[in-house]
Amino acid sequence: MCGLDPRGSRDPAVPVVSPAGDGGKGERRSFGQSSSRLAAPRDTADLHQELCLYTLGNLIVESESVRRQLLPQGIVPALASCIQSPHLTVLEALGYALSQLLQAKEAPKKIIPSVLSTPLPQHMLQLLQPGPKLNPGVAVEFAWCLHYIICSQVNNALLITHGAVSTLGLLLLYLAGAVQRSEDAGLELLLCPVLRCLSNLLTEGAGGQVHLRDERVVVSLFIILQFLLQKQPSLLPEGLWLLNNLTGMSHNLPRRGPLDTGKTSLWLGLWWAGLRGGVFRPQLERLTFSLPANSPGFCTSLLSLDLIEPLLQLLPVSNVVSVLVLTVLCNVAEKGPAYCWRLWPGPLLPALLDTLAASDTEVVGQSLELLQLLFLYRPEAVQAFLQQSGLQALKRHEEEAQLQDRVHALQQTALHR
Repeated sequence: MCGLDPRGSRDPAVPVVSPAGDGGKGERRSFGQSSSRLAAPRDTADLHQELCLYTLGNLIVESESVRRQLLPQGIVPALASCIQSPHLTVLEALGYALSQLLQAKEAPKKIIPSVLSTPLPQHMLQLLQPGPKLNPGVAVEFAWCLHYIICSQVNNALLITHGAVSTLGLLLLYLAGAVQRSEDAGLELLLCPVLRCLSNLLTEGAGGQVHLRDERVVVSLFIILQFLLQKQPSLLPEGLWLLNNLTGMSHNLPRRGPLDTGKTSLWLGLWWAGLRGGVFRPQLERLTFSLPANSPGFCTSLLSLDLIEPLLQLLPVSNVVSVLVLTVLCNVAEKGPAYCWRLWPGPLLPALLDTLAASDTEVVGQSLELLQLLFLYRPEAVQAFLQQSGLQALKRHEEEAQLQDRVHALQQTALHR
């Protein structure tokens, strides 16, 4: 009765924005409910509606000809009418059917514009509102629906107008709190689409329309990164890509009230212990933060909360993770001398020397970019680099075609400072 697994279907994610492929798609879980969707006694009409939706979802994914017949018959308005159902099982089935429809190759031109013209987007966002009424099964289905709509780039401005960024940001904080309370049953299934949706929407903000300006987002994201490191490392790139997009923004963070430095230090110690295998239970909902009005946002958050070293601890996980970590650090270093003064001295330079020993061209290339920025804004780091056999580390890449120019440029910088 469950039909085809929507997580096994084609994912139209935009590669530039969501680099982690289908890593977040896994086997559907029951979220603590009975494995049979017919186990609990329900109203006959409710059951009939649920079964129809799953059947439609299966037909939609299997046949383009079926989709061509359903569209002129009003499948989108019919699905939109189901969103008002008070039954969670019907809503989850609706999310399944809609997710199949939104993944169709013709969706950006023929389906998503129709969906956006209905109340479906507003209702989807309402179903993703954090709180005790949030249902994991329903939320997972509609989070993926939202992801497919965002990746189509048909009209993301409309979603932003409906408050998508704010809703997803609050949901991220809520999920981090659930991790703290060890309420993680099936949690990674919701984390992946939420992280992707936020990452993709932030790229719409080149003109300054998108503001995600709560420093607690950084705290939440690092809590989630630790959870993923322990439970599902394959999803780490999703969180790091969001961090990359956040640190690439230039919007200022507003003041949120007094910063309790003692509480922040306590949180950092607990988080750091957790990363090293200990137990952490920071009370995220009790933390408030304040940043200078002229702060360049999330890059300042990483420094003020001493999160550079925990970030560096993720480097050994994989080449993909290494590249994303180094890219985030480049975002910080690009902000100028004041930021590089916070990056060195410290663990950054030894970590970069270790990455220069890697065989992956992309990892080494990103390390070279970061070293160039560090030497530009922190000339004192050059001497330390030379003393730690930095030139010898560079020599092993002199013959690599993709790296030659950058290696030579860095050698010249190091020798002539």
